[in-house]
Amino acid sequence: ALILGTPGSGKSFSAKREIANSFLVTDDDIIISDPESEYSPLVARFGGQVIRISPTSDQYINPMDINMNYSDDDNPIALKADFILSLCELIVGNKDGLRPVEKTVIDRCIRQIYQKYFENPGPENMPILGDLYECLRAQQEEQAQELATALELYVFGSLNYLNHRTNVNVDNRVACYDISGLGQNLKKPGMLTVQNNIWQRTIVNRYAGKTTRIYLDEFHLLLKEPQTAAYTAEIYKRFRKWNGIPTSLTQNVKDLLESPEIENILENSDFILMLNQAASDRNILAQRLGISPQELGHITNSDAGEGLLFFGDKIIPFVDKFPTDTKLYQVMTTKPADLAA
Repeated sequence: ALILGTPGSGKSFSAKREIANSFLVTDDDIIISDPESEYSPLVARFGGQVIRISPTSDQYINPMDINMNYSDDDNPIALKADFILSLCELIVGNKDGLRPVEKTVIDRCIRQIYQKYFENPGPENMPILGDLYECLRAQQEEQAQELATALELYVFGSLNYLNHRTNVNVDNRVACYDISGLGQNLKKPGMLTVQNNIWQRTIVNRYAGKTTRIYLDEFHLLLKEPQTAAYTAEIYKRFRKWNGIPTSLTQNVKDLLESPEIENILENSDFILMLNQAASDRNILAQRLGISPQELGHITNSDAGEGLLFFGDKIIPFVDKFPTDTKLYQVMTTKPADLAA
């Protein structure tokens, strides 16, 4: 699913409505990537687990974690290599991505550091970013030394938060990754790391015959960079294949629809919930989704909780007035006036 709307239109509230319903009427696991710290009250009300991902937090998620059943092919390291390459592309920060020699060097190091882990797969031997840094330093190529230097900030410098082994056991049925404290430089690598961690949970659940519902807020950030867009689209497809139900939320529809990977996302989304839209976004969506002028009226200056539902080839206007005198509303609302009260 996709949930689209301007700030204040009710995106996160709509997601919380579905999360609450899923919690009450299914046995599915519910995992949330929360960039704005909006979901914690609801998760706490349901007895869930909040993992705070922040440089000041003592809870760590290791981006280098690997599951022996990580991929559905014969080589569990293949998709992991794609993830680490995407992460390195974000870290290096080159708008054109990694050069072929750089990809080759990183891939060589990945296989070396995981070979040691596969020989003795204890948690204390799980690689961290520092191991990738040391391996790059040991290579002969000049490009390897440049990559290692770029990694220094994330291994020894002020952004070394991701250079730790995982120390949280995300075993609760409802789990929320609060990434609001990551800051500008760590937000995208942090979101990618959380997505990778959710993917591993999805794998475990699939083998246990369990469905995983995944909620990814500020989804446009992952599609904005070509370095992460391809990996994100691949994971989005794999979530479905592995009995996962991904729901993505974004207010920046223009960035979303300009991504070259959006076709893969739309093809794998049966359901779109569209709330109030900015004028420029309305025009783009009208052309892309075939919305008539009459239907556009339902997402033009509409109140919170009003919009259009897309399901298959059906377009359905809706108005959702949730009762405000309920305990659920109290833990779901993010309106400043409600929070102040």
